[in-house]
Amino acid sequence: MQVHSQSDPARAGNHNTQDPSARRVLIVTAVEAERDAVMRGLRNADGFDVIAAGVGPAAAAAAAATRLARSAYRLVISAGIAGGFDGRAEVGGVVIADSIVAADLGSETADGFASVRELGFGTDRIEAETNASIRLVEALKRAGLPVSLGPILTVSTTTGSAERAAGLAGQVPGAAAEGMEGFGVATAAAMACVPVMEIRAISNKVGPRDRSAWRIPEALRQLETASSLLPEVLS
Repeated sequence: MQVHSQSDPARAGNHNTQDPSARRVLIVTAVEAERDAVMRGLRNADGFDVIAAGVGPAAAAAAAATRLARSAYRLVISAGIAGGFDGRAEVGGVVIADSIVAADLGSETADGFASVRELGFGTDRIEAETNASIRLVEALKRAGLPVSLGPILTVSTTTGSAERAAGLAGQVPGAAAEGMEGFGVATAAAMACVPVMEIRAISNKVGPRDRSAWRIPEALRQLETASSLLPEVLS
């Protein structure tokens, strides 16, 4: 794999550590329930460290960067539950990122939203590690889980209206899921030149907020199942 400079985080999916001792995988969730689901799935498999970093991109970036500064890792994974975009991800399914997008990092203008990339101030997208992501999608399909591969959006404020959901879907064609930590984790990984993945089990649809329709226990079970496949997929 080619190695690019730390100043090019958008190409993090092509990075790999040059430290031969870096054989461990760091998995970053937001909350303890997600962390516990991942750990149940891993069943004490060797080579994985799992942490609950807190909610939002800032907490996720800080926690991931702290771990990456202390230890060498070959891969970082942002994992948790999320909302799925209608027509792209079904409730009870799993989304694997092909790219991780900071969907609300930018400015509102007279012509609508302008991303930080469009403003010329940085990047709003980091590519996920391709080979492992595709292998995990294939493993999930073999396990009989509904799964899709596509952009996962990171937001600081989750979507609560049909209008906002439609706006995000138009802003990022093919958007499959919406979470709150992925881009923070991916930024920390990019700065450390470590590849990144994102796994999201879908608990609800992106759109009007309806807690009665959320399927959090089911999503956590699917997160556990997806995590159980990682030791084989990443071996």
